[in-house]
Amino acid sequence: MAGAAQIDALQVPVSGGDLAVFRLGGGPPVVAVHGITSSSRAWLVVARALAGRASLLAVDLRGRGHSNALPGPYGLRAHVADLVAVLDALGLERAVLAGHSLGAYVVARFAVEHAELTRSVVLVDGGLAIPGTEGVEPQQFADAFLGPALARLQMRFSSAEEYQRWWRRHPALGDLSVEDDDLLAYAMHDLDDGRPAVREEAVRADVLGLVDTAYAHQLAVPATMLVAPRGLLDDPHPMQPLDAAQAWVAEDPARRSAQLVEGVNHYTLTLGSAGAAAVADAIATVA
Repeated sequence: MAGAAQIDALQVPVSGGDLAVFRLGGGPPVVAVHGITSSSRAWLVVARALAGRASLLAVDLRGRGHSNALPGPYGLRAHVADLVAVLDALGLERAVLAGHSLGAYVVARFAVEHAELTRSVVLVDGGLAIPGTEGVEPQQFADAFLGPALARLQMRFSSAEEYQRWWRRHPALGDLSVEDDDLLAYAMHDLDDGRPAVREEAVRADVLGLVDTAYAHQLAVPATMLVAPRGLLDDPHPMQPLDAAQAWVAEDPARRSAQLVEGVNHYTLTLGSAGAAAVADAIATVA
């Protein structure tokens, strides 16, 4: 993993304990928020692609990674409160925030409720309505949409290497756009006594955030959206269709922009080299 970003571990006091935050790389700080069953290590490849143009303050959301011991309540409101604590603890008066998947919904809400603390946001394949969610009961949606991810939370792995191999067999990560070393680093961080370090109750609470799309439309700060043409299983059904992103831009074209990143899916948009390079460029432009 040539040129791996430096990682500095931080602990930020929040309700119920300490939130784990990791400074990835060097340069102007950007707060980075991962997806619903992910962790801070989803940003490793993006941090490397930034190459000093910005550092990522990558959080482990409560209930995940090294923050998995933090209790509920979960949900967007709790995550926004945790991010306020991060900015306060690190002395950031106004921040650039980037969010992938669920993280995009979190930072959109943060930017609406705390516009005075926000310079701009980068929404990575998230923030808008997910096709098929209209009129569907949220937990039914969770089971259908997150099926393989929820099943993973019940599995046990004998080592990080076994977990890495599981990820390599995932339909979205079967090609070589994601390096083995990056998958191993992701797997090592996401294991807690042989199980993924993600609380299922956090996932089930947070899934409500994936249907809470009003905040992206209410944004009154500069905002960039990147979308993948393929979905969570490398299927041809994007989580955020380009036409929806373009319609969102049309609501406020002076402050919004959208970009389709060709050749990636929902996962490889941050974990693969080509996707991470596009995300890094978008972050560096506003950092």
